[in-house]
Amino acid sequence: MRPSIDTTMMVVAKALSKRATCARREVGCVLTDNKSRILSTGYNGVARGQKHCTDTPCAGAHLESGKGHDVCEAIHAEQNALLQCANTDMIETCYTTTAPCVACTKLLLNTECKRIVFAESYDVHSESYRLWIDSGRIWEPYYA
Repeated sequence: MRPSIDTTMMVVAKALSKRATCARREVGCVLTDNKSRILSTGYNGVARGQKHCTDTPCAGAHLESGKGHDVCEAIHAEQNALLQCANTDMIETCYTTTAPCVACTKLLLNTECKRIVFAESYDVHSESYRLWIDSGRIWEPYYA
């Protein structure tokens, strides 16, 4: 059976998450346009040229989920995908393996993205959900 676009993009996002250099969490992200073409991808990890947290854990590596974002050195998957996207006005859907944090949600709100599809909930995503839904956009859990 032919997989749906959502399934296909989530498989890509999950594969990307395996490239993460963050010791705390593996997240992958795919940004697509209104024809479901991939615009850019990202995964979470430290900045280019820095020691990987998977090799030398940063101060945030062992903190509880949702805590210590200010000491964690990872750039989020959504942030990396946005940095790689040539035209954020073309973004229609964000596929991410974990629901975005508030900071990533605010960044996505500043694009034309209409839909966030995620595979895993995130402890602190209720504010992200509120921001996204209040803007009239679609927040969609993905069920395999």
